[in-house]
Parts: sequence; C-alpha cells; structure tokens
Amino acid sequence: MDQIIIHVDMDAFYASVEIRDTPSLSGKPLIIGSLPTERGVVVTCSYEARKFGVHSGMNIKDAYRLCPAGIYMHPNFEKYRAVSHQLHEIWNEYATAAEYIALDEAYLDVTETAGSFERAREFARLIKERTRAEAGLTCSVGVAYSKTAAKTASEEKKPDGFFEIPTAEDYVNLIIDRDVRVLYTVGAKTAERLHQAGIRTVRDIRENREAVVSLLGKQGQWVTDLAFGIDDRRVTPYRVQDAKSISRELTFQADVNSFAFLKQVLLLLSIAVEARAKRYGLHGRGVSLKLTYANMKSISRSKAFDRTVDDAITIYREAAQLLDQVPQQPVRLVGVGIYHLSEDYNEQLVLEGFEERRTVDPAAALKSELEALGQIYHLDFYGHLEELSHGATLYRTVEYMRKKRFT
Repeated sequence: MDQIIIHVDMDAFYASVEIRDTPSLSGKPLIIGSLPTERGVVVTCSYEARKFGVHSGMNIKDAYRLCPAGIYMHPNFEKYRAVSHQLHEIWNEYATAAEYIALDEAYLDVTETAGSFERAREFARLIKERTRAEAGLTCSVGVAYSKTAAKTASEEKKPDGFFEIPTAEDYVNLIIDRDVRVLYTVGAKTAERLHQAGIRTVRDIRENREAVVSLLGKQGQWVTDLAFGIDDRRVTPYRVQDAKSISRELTFQADVNSFAFLKQVLLLLSIAVEARAKRYGLHGRGVSLKLTYANMKSISRSKAFDRTVDDAITIYREAAQLLDQVPQQPVRLVGVGIYHLSEDYNEQLVLEGFEERRTVDPAAALKSELEALGQIYHLDFYGHLEELSHGATLYRTVEYMRKKRFT
C-alpha cells in the first residue's frame, strides 16, 4: 500500500496558547519573544501581528517599528511544552508512527490505521475537533501521499484549515507554476541561485532538470525529484537519543566584559544542561562552549573525554577552562553543552586520575558553588535548583545578576 501521511501544524502555537489563557488578547497583535527594550527576536506572533509584516525570527526592534501598538511578551516554554505533550497524546492515537517537528508540528503515518484516504480524511477531522475541544486550540491539517505533499497541504488553507493531496499528479498540478521555494529544502539562498539561472518556478525545474542537477549537485537531484512529485521518505519517530548534543545558551541585554561573571553564568547554564540530560537518560562524552562577541563574531570551543560528563559541576568546570582559552572581549551571548551523547554511563576508561575523580561528590561540590554564589547576590540558588533549569527563570535570574553587578 502507498503511504498515507497526515501533517498537523498548530496555528501560531505560542501566541494561540497565550490568547486561550488570556481571552482579552484575542484579536490583538500579540508578539512573543523579547520585549522592544531588549535584545532578541520574535519567536512567533498572532495573525493580527503578521498583517503588519511581523514574522518569526525578525529582530524585535524591527518588529516594534512595524507594530509599535503590539502587545509584546516573553515566551513561557514550560507551558508550551505541557500543551505540546497533551497534543501529542491526542495525535498518537491515530498513527503507527509520529515524527514531531518542534513542539507544534508533526508528521503522522496513518497508512495502516486509516487504510484509505477516505478514512484518513476522517482522522484529520477528528484531530482538528479534538485539538479544539481538548486543548482549546486550532490546527491546520494536510493529508497526502508523501511527507512533502502533506506539509504543503497543511499550509494551503491556514489557519484552521484542511487540504488533501492524494497523488503525485495532484501535487504537481497544485505547485507547478509556483516559485521554487515551495519545494522542501529550497531556501532563500538556493532559490536565489536558481533565479539567477533563470529558473523561477517548479515548471522551470521540470523543463531544466539537467541544469538544476548541474547547478545544485546532490541537492539538485532531490529538488528535481520533488518537482515531479517524488518523495519516498518515511515518517521517522524522533528520538532524543539521536540528538548530537544538548546545550543551553543565553543572550545578555547588555554586553558583558567580565569573564568572572561569565563563569557564574556558565554554572547556571550547566545546571540546565544536566537537567535536560537527566530527563532523557543521556550522558555526554564532551563539553562545548559557545560565545558571540559584541561585534557578532561567534566562536566555539570543545573538549572530548574518555569518561562520561553529565553532571552540572563537571560541565561547568570544563566549560570554565575552555573560557580561559578564548580572547577576552565584550560578550553578547554565552552557551554551554555536552555532546557525543549516549544512554550508556562510563565513569572511566583509563586508570589515570581515577582515585581523584572518584572522591569528588558532584552534588556537594555544586551545593558549595551555589551557596558561594548566593552570598554574592543574596539569592537562594540551591534552594531553587529545579527552577533554575527552566528557561524563563534562568533568564530572569541572570539578568538580575547582571544588573546587580554592573549597574
């Protein structure tokens, strides 16, 4: 049997959750991300804000120039993750495999559970109804013979839409005279290269197949296949274990010159990294450091180990050593992470230094570091250890520390 795939995409997810919880926001241009007085970008926005030209990823200053009367607020990722989990439980009932993209989007393989497009259409209706009834939110749903076509279908009638594309012929007929960017993996840069070669539409790709392959190489073969409606990719359930790294980073609202302060921030970021690693039962065998300087130049440093590195104090100390090795210039962003992830724990592969490491109690060492930090800022870091792993709390805490220390 050919594939039957449903693509579900929530409508302005974060903004819709906030509007659901605060009905007075309904009908207003709501912009989720940084505040206009801060550094940062738009994470998402309501459809009313999009009418002003605001969009995800836009610099918050530009968004404010376009929509000064908008309502700006920080995201609450803990709340969005909880809602996402609720949605996944609904959607999982209809699929043999689900591939989740971020918190608000999923491919569902309903080939066996539906058995026909007629039944898949009924599944789509039920998904939309239950998403509205049980979560108080709307979604757009596409049903199609492939992943690419299903995503195109879900975007066709947004918001709160439904569309189906049963065959490759239907898909080609729908997109043939659209810009090349309608095709999966064709971003702005690839589209520009194609446009410069006189290839602007899907029809142009079909009529210039060899030229596209010559211009784009391996990607060109993929793009030309899509132009003919060919996409045999399967729905692949995402496993956290397959991730290459776990990291947390933070952008300061004013550049930081003190590397001693950066080390304090690294400690808090390391707590967040440990919490996420534990949540998924993962261990790292390497530590990474990322910095973005005030001039927007980004650098990264990393160190691999022959032992497991997954507790906050070890991550912090190794990242601090990496920090000592980079140029000391004003810093805009700092991040820390672990990589070479595995579900297997490996304390030590060689005997060198084993006795010294074995005597270190990570929990006690972390408590000591946090109590010392608490004396500086008059905060109970250790008593609120769990909250520090949450993005919003971490951000507010670091900004409080920065202001207290430098203003």
